[in-house]
Amino acid sequence: MNYLSSRSGIVLAGGNGTRLAPLTSAISKQLLPVYDKPMIYYPITTLMLCGIRDILIVTNPHSFELFKALLGNGEKWGVNFGYAIQDKAEGVAQAILLAEEFIKNNSIVIALGDNIFHGNNLVNLLRYADKRIEGGSVFAYPVSDPQNYGVVQFDKEGNILDIKEKPDNPLSQYAITGLYFYDNSVFERVRELRFSSRGELEITSLNKHYLNQNLLNVDIMGRGIAWLDTGSFDSLQDASGYIRTLEQRQGLKVGCPEEVAWRQGWIDDKCLESLSVSLMNSGYGEYLLMLLKGLK
Repeated sequence: MNYLSSRSGIVLAGGNGTRLAPLTSAISKQLLPVYDKPMIYYPITTLMLCGIRDILIVTNPHSFELFKALLGNGEKWGVNFGYAIQDKAEGVAQAILLAEEFIKNNSIVIALGDNIFHGNNLVNLLRYADKRIEGGSVFAYPVSDPQNYGVVQFDKEGNILDIKEKPDNPLSQYAITGLYFYDNSVFERVRELRFSSRGELEITSLNKHYLNQNLLNVDIMGRGIAWLDTGSFDSLQDASGYIRTLEQRQGLKVGCPEEVAWRQGWIDDKCLESLSVSLMNSGYGEYLLMLLKGLK
């Protein structure tokens, strides 16, 4: 199904990845493998599933050329990639300002480059949020360690009361995931934010800016959806194991941009076959050919 969104996408792949050092001493963590694909393939695919074809990759100066070598201009997947460099890691909200020229008058979706989403109802959730014209939409996910995230506080009727960043005493188990939908007013809102004690423009502050005007929607991701944060050694291994188990059990790939582009009708059979050629030795290309044969 060829679903198209009017939004533009941003994948945040800057930062220094210090929690994964020394793996990240010479390379961006979003270029590290999560089983059989570079990490950045997964957030890109999430945006593509939402029907987004214009995507800006925000990265640091050291990895800029590597991302361009890996992804190119996006034409091979029927999308358009732009690139922006974040010289200093000054927060997720600060990175949004780098995208203003690329986004122009569109609304946006931001995907953190180290977050992976998978599940049967994921596409429906994404497209439901995409259809909201005004305000922002974020997703809450129940976790066992909410003190490590931005946490949503609800009242008894399920209305949002507050969002707190890494609270010592969380008032719920619902963490805000690394996927954010905003209208075009986001740029002016970011300019009104102040730097936190960490020297960053915090994404939680931006979400509260929308919340204070009753313009923030929070959709809950239920048990049928997996949200994986790959920012530590253990979580990176866990994510690889999760993807490996699913793919080997089902014979279907997770986070495969070539497949999403083909199923969306953004590339044709001939293009998919051409993409498979250089990937044949790893088995990845064979999978793409099996798609064409109707075997997947």
